[in-house]
Amino acid sequence: MANAAVPEETYLALDIGGTKVNSGFVTLSEEGYTVTGQERIPTMAQRGGQDVLLRIVHLVERQVAQAKTQGIELKGIGIGSAGVVDSEHGLIATATDTMPGWAGARVAEAIHLGRGLADIPLYMVGDVGAHGLGEALRGAGVGYDSVLSIGVGTGIGGAYIQHGELLTGEHGVAGHAGHIPHGLGKGVLCSCGTTAGHIEPVASGTGLATLYNLRKEQAGQDSFVENGAEVVARMNEGEEFARMIVTTSATALGECIAGMGNLFDPSVIIISGSVVKAGPQWWDALRAGFLSSALPLVQKTQLVQGELGDDAPLVGAASAIQRHLREA
Repeated sequence: MANAAVPEETYLALDIGGTKVNSGFVTLSEEGYTVTGQERIPTMAQRGGQDVLLRIVHLVERQVAQAKTQGIELKGIGIGSAGVVDSEHGLIATATDTMPGWAGARVAEAIHLGRGLADIPLYMVGDVGAHGLGEALRGAGVGYDSVLSIGVGTGIGGAYIQHGELLTGEHGVAGHAGHIPHGLGKGVLCSCGTTAGHIEPVASGTGLATLYNLRKEQAGQDSFVENGAEVVARMNEGEEFARMIVTTSATALGECIAGMGNLFDPSVIIISGSVVKAGPQWWDALRAGFLSSALPLVQKTQLVQGELGDDAPLVGAASAIQRHLREA
């Protein structure tokens, strides 16, 4: 684990995503970090934002009670959440259809109304921002001044961290890497509701399956897949059509990442998420797309795989509240 000049402090961290809500006690120290006491619950997003929020409050209540039982002193609660986060007010400004009714959720207010939670400091950032912070401060980004972090899973998100600070933009929208335009996505419905041509619906894990099925339909064939993992499995079994889809999708994503690299000129670009496990074929196509579109100096920027896995957003959320409390 990477070094960081901080005293040992423990935070309850949450990672709120469209599929699951993960939580754990994150201890940050000069030696690195530890994550203990993890508890996960299914998001069950289709049941609506208020239902999700109520179960999150109960989760926090259980975790805080568990910390007291174990003699763990919590300095605060750090949260990384899906949606565009208003960190100042601890609420969700907007959210896509992956989290119906999540927009407007007053997360901090609801948690502070929970049993025994009123006086615990809380700070919230976007989930992909939290992931990027974790990697930048304790993972693959250690030693770099600026980090562009891209998460490629069910969706696609991004974060830009400079000198340890997550930059979120004027409206908290910075980092929506999945909504960078690309011709490959033209006419394909994105999670944000547009068909203008975003990269997410054709290059995320879900997007791999979408692109595969669309191209099969266009070819008059009826061999369809349910998810991106099935596309990768078919490629590994030697199916040429699946290989073409993976290559086309990854190349397009690499071109989009090059555009972001040209804009930010980061020290390193970290790629994380389930899709990075697709193998060398995916990585080769991603890097080829990147090199084809990056400016000459930006071409030298390393594209590296994230190191922290599921720990990253928890570590990042803890780091975010630690920084917030020190700057308050």
